[in-house]
Amino acid sequence: MTIEVFNESGYEGVNEEALINVATFALNAMDIHRDAEASIHIVDLDTIADLHVRWLDLEGPTDVMSFPMDELTPGSGRPDGPEIGPAMLGDIVLCPEFAARQAEKARHSLGHELALLTIHGCLHLLGYDHEDPADEQEMFALQNELLAAWYDSGGAYEPKPSGPEAFPSAADRDDAPPTTGGSLPAVGEPN
Repeated sequence: MTIEVFNESGYEGVNEEALINVATFALNAMDIHRDAEASIHIVDLDTIADLHVRWLDLEGPTDVMSFPMDELTPGSGRPDGPEIGPAMLGDIVLCPEFAARQAEKARHSLGHELALLTIHGCLHLLGYDHEDPADEQEMFALQNELLAAWYDSGGAYEPKPSGPEAFPSAADRDDAPPTTGGSLPAVGEPN
């Protein structure tokens, strides 16, 4: 598994090694071919806001976006999907400044929030989505399962958070109250 990180955010406190570790763990847990590749781009608020408008036609910044490669079929990496050989899975784009606000609101570290968002991005690369309630429930449950397993494996770079906000369900993300900095959308949702 090859995961490359490109940090163009200028934001302090991003542990790139931990992001590679959690992405590798999640993709291995999903039985993705050991020669598969992905990249993680860490960007500032303006950059992710521009991507959000350009690709999803949604105003304002967001926390994570994923850009799967076209040659992968929908459902790739899913237990019921076709096996993926050595391929470029795609790109995950993270915004640590946006994620830091979410982490503060949820009372856990930026590192934990970025790990959660990295797994979320990996699942999108594999064809998971949260467009309808059943898919959303499945994706968030798998996201939390992978995140907890990463901590339990000893691969995490910090202690496993114990609060309920650390492993949010889809409903928790949607029902979260706004922060003092303004309303933060659920993952991938508009402001």
